[in-house]
This record gives sequence, structure tokens and C-alpha cells, in this order.
Amino acid sequence: MQVPVLYSFRRCPYAIRARLALYASGITIEIREIALRNKPESMLLTSPKGTVPVLLLPNGQVIDESWSIMQWALHQHDPQNWLGIDNGYLNAAAKLVLQNDSDFKNNLDRYKYPERYPEQIQHDYRAQGEVFLQQLEKHLANNRYLLGDNFSIADAALLPFIRQFSSVDKEWFASTPYPQLRHWLEYFLNSELFNAIMQKHPLWLAKA
Repeated sequence: MQVPVLYSFRRCPYAIRARLALYASGITIEIREIALRNKPESMLLTSPKGTVPVLLLPNGQVIDESWSIMQWALHQHDPQNWLGIDNGYLNAAAKLVLQNDSDFKNNLDRYKYPERYPEQIQHDYRAQGEVFLQQLEKHLANNRYLLGDNFSIADAALLPFIRQFSSVDKEWFASTPYPQLRHWLEYFLNSELFNAIMQKHPLWLAKA
């Protein structure tokens, strides 16, 4: 193995955030697109927890958390300064990522699949997720991006999840009182960066 191998699933927001950082770093990788319902044995041997993304380095090191993959990639090479001076953006992003990956992600899952979580109705889960949207709208009120006028690791880490939340009911999202958030998301979805990392890859099949 000459280059890092990334086990990925194209639409998974965790995998998207990892691919964003790897692409921005300029590191050459091999992307292995998998089917979540038929995970390859090689991936499960590499990371028994069985979730994407999984990054396998040529030295045998395994990184199987998306936030850790982002940090590893950008600490190798960060030509667009996503980490900020003296890791300023990274440190500021940590709290937002924690909120995103805990409470917001839980509400997102329930909003997207309300039939799996009948304890509340879909509208309630959406309303709980909106608390985080409101917070992000405030961040974007006076800045182009979450931490200022420059795209950073915070934007890359959160955008895939806001994209997923917005897709559950696009008509509703278009009518929400979050104009800065919608503009931020729309700009990202139309960017060369997003289009580059969302290129389709054939399903990876292990060689016999």
C-alpha cells in the first residue's frame, strides 16, 4: 500500500467531512466506496466497529473517526489555512463539532427517520434540531463563514450535516428564517470543492 486508503460511503456526512479535509490537504488517497449493507471484510478487519469513514495509513495506523481524520489530514498539509493561525480555527471549531455530533445529530436522525423513533412526532425532532440552526445563523450574521470571513475546518465539519437536515423537507427549509444559513449552504453545494469530493466512485470489490 503506497497511499492512504479511505473506506467511504458517498452520502454519509461523516465520510463527506473526511473527504473534504483530505481533498483540501492535497494528500493522494485511494477511495474505496462501500455498500453499508455489505461491508467488505477488509474494512471490518481494519476497523471492527464497521462505520465509515475509515482511513488506513501506509504504516498500518488506522483512524476511524471523521473528526480525527480531518485533523490528521490538515496537520499534514493545510494550504488553505483551515486550521487557522496556531490552530485558532481548530480550537474554536471543537465546541461546535461536539454539539453537532451529539445533540444535533441525534435530532437529525430522528427527524429523518421518525418512524424509528415514535416517542415524538417528526415536527418535534425538527424543532429540537432548529435550536442548533439558530445558533449557526447567529455565527453567520456578521461573517461569511462560521468563524469569520475564511472557510475553515468548522464549516467543512458541519456543512454535510446541515445539508442532510435541509434535504429532509426542502420546501420547509427554503422558508425558514435563516437566510444566512441557507446562503452558506447553497454556496457550498455549488462550490468546486463539494463537486470534487462528491464524484461517484464504483463500488469497491476486494481482489481475489
